[in-house]
Amino acid sequence: MPVNDTSAVSSALALAISVRVPVLLWGSPGTGKTAGIRAIAQAMDLPCETVLASIREPSDFSGLPVVHDGAVAFAPPVWATRLVQAGRGVLFLDEISTAPPAVQAALLRVVLERVVGDLALPDTVAVVAAANPPEQAADGWDLSAPLANRFCHLDWQIDPRRVAEGLAGGFPVPRVPSLPDDMTGASSRARAAVSAFLGMRPSLASAPPDDPSSAGRGWPSPRTWEMAGCLLAAADASQAGPDVTMVLVRGAVGEAAGIEFLAWLEEMDLPDPEAILADPDAFVLPDRGDRAYAALSAVASAVAGDPTEARWLAGWRVLGHAGERAPDVAALAARVLARCRPTGVEPPPEVKLFLPLLRDAGLL
Repeated sequence: MPVNDTSAVSSALALAISVRVPVLLWGSPGTGKTAGIRAIAQAMDLPCETVLASIREPSDFSGLPVVHDGAVAFAPPVWATRLVQAGRGVLFLDEISTAPPAVQAALLRVVLERVVGDLALPDTVAVVAAANPPEQAADGWDLSAPLANRFCHLDWQIDPRRVAEGLAGGFPVPRVPSLPDDMTGASSRARAAVSAFLGMRPSLASAPPDDPSSAGRGWPSPRTWEMAGCLLAAADASQAGPDVTMVLVRGAVGEAAGIEFLAWLEEMDLPDPEAILADPDAFVLPDRGDRAYAALSAVASAVAGDPTEARWLAGWRVLGHAGERAPDVAALAARVLARCRPTGVEPPPEVKLFLPLLRDAGLL
């Protein structure tokens, strides 16, 4: 069920651009998708290169073969060169649902790796696409499953009142999300939540749809769960609100998986891993298994993001308290901490609780 709130979708789009998760905006013709994308790019002071996928050839994305000094190079188009020269920007792939299968195949590396021909675009370039539903597009195609799985899918729904107000007095400038420089805590919580949920629902780790129509939208895979974690962290760090979070997560992993994950997440009410690391002796392991797993995973992820000696030792103290009661629940977190051991730091006594596990994993 699409969210009928253009402001929530606009905020979700801006957040996806900010953290450079590829995003695809679906909507009927003439509803302002292109204008909305360009307005957000302008508000974020990002150059926007618009490429109409419907009139391009595969070589426009895979590169045109050119013989040079006896070797074949794949020359990039001029729009890719301009993005490299700018060092940042938005690559806007318009009318992507009218691109034939051969062009969609050429777009796979562009969307995922930001590589055009032999030219790598900067990591600061965001990939955004827009599409009409196949039944409303001129010679429209269903998006191939591999290409669809590279995007977070957002449904663009117009609000008649906003249209009327915009035509009368001008459309408002999109709000640019404010993200902190340090997102370690939010990223740790998001990764731990996704990990704990998939540990409880392993069948949703990868669940490609059977019918081509559904496969052309968001669906669960390791790639899209990683995207969902990144977007969840961005929404958390920017205090975007539940509507924006819902739009982003459902857009990444699909309707059913997204709703189930968000309902589970609301029940968890996970503690802040940084607060736990600041006072590890006060940590109380939750009685509920999935909540305990998520809390310990968040602590381990937070330490891995900034593995100083003090944080690493504090993480082991937390696992020491947990390992005495539920060593199986703490097993994953112990492996993460073992992998990020700071150079020259001696293992603390708490490691003894997990010696067999770490030996079997080859981490000793």
